Amino acid sequence: MSILNFIRKELIEIIEWTDDSRDTLAYRWPDEDRQIKNGAQLIVRESQQVQFVATGQYADLFGPGKHTLSTQNIPVLSTILGWKYGFESPFKCDVYFLNTRLFTGNKWGTANPVMLRDADFGMVRLRAFGTYDFRIVDPPKFLKEVAGTDHNFRLDEFADTMRSRIVSVFSEALARSGVPALDVAARYSELGEALLPVINPVMVDKYGIQITAFVVENVSVPPEVEQAIDKRASMGAIGNLNDFVKYQMGQGMGQGGEGAAAAAMPAQMAMGFGMAQEMMKSMQGSTGAAPPPLPQAATATVEAGAGTGLEVLTPEQAAQMLSVSVEDVIAAIDAGELKARKIGNATRIARSALEAFLRGE
Repeated sequence: MSILNFIRKELIEIIEWTDDSRDTLAYRWPDEDRQIKNGAQLIVRESQQVQFVATGQYADLFGPGKHTLSTQNIPVLSTILGWKYGFESPFKCDVYFLNTRLFTGNKWGTANPVMLRDADFGMVRLRAFGTYDFRIVDPPKFLKEVAGTDHNFRLDEFADTMRSRIVSVFSEALARSGVPALDVAARYSELGEALLPVINPVMVDKYGIQITAFVVENVSVPPEVEQAIDKRASMGAIGNLNDFVKYQMGQGMGQGGEGAAAAAMPAQMAMGFGMAQEMMKSMQGSTGAAPPPLPQAATATVEAGAGTGLEVLTPEQAAQMLSVSVEDVIAAIDAGELKARKIGNATRIARSALEAFLRGE
């Protein structure tokens, strides 16, 4: 082997990197302790950037294309190495290839609940997870803060390194957004888009990466808060509680037996004030005597409950207000004068039946 061939093998003439792994973010080109020749060719492919590092300082950055290394196109490196008037001799320099393509479908999630101040629940602990897409936009920052001097920095290492940082930025952004916990589930896509302008300045400034898509797939609260949300949702589904109870009572009257007992639970299975009014009319017709007037407070209660059908009396209360015995009330029911139903130990009468009776139907 001639001395010329030996020297050529000790000098680097072409620098390029072909990535077939699809998961490498940063790759330090192996120089094998050789020097870079003056006028060497640097080949940078699409979705790549090349960062030169000399004596621990970040030098020139190259984008896609074919570059000839000379004083004219490596001004920063020339300054660092003291080449004021050009250079002729070979030099040593670390060369990092960075993959700038879009990396999609990266998972993130909170290892521990995040404490937030919520408008509905006060202080609340939230767990969240989802996915995000990113790309490298500031190679020097990325090398310094994330990849370091790793020979081959891969996506799995990045996920481990960045997961907690992503969650930290997400937590701060969610707290600043002020979105209530009850609204988060219905606004996953909107929330992700709204958080991007808050997350990206931090990610670019600190780590040299840009989040192009941030997807929130789930946000969960502690079990006790979930129960409170379920109760609130149930109340919303019921709507008007008065109408719901009347509907339950009507359904129970139609079903009879156990169905009636179950339906009567919301109304506590007692008699309505309408029963008292019917008893008064019935007794007036049979005795010819006017029934005693209801007390003023009771009358006001009857009027207040007439629209809702929820004001109720037990047989004992009805007897006291009508100045009759409980046995008279029970006898009127047993005689069929009052359409009442006995469920368990309680007696009730359907408001619709009472109103029909009072109308003489």
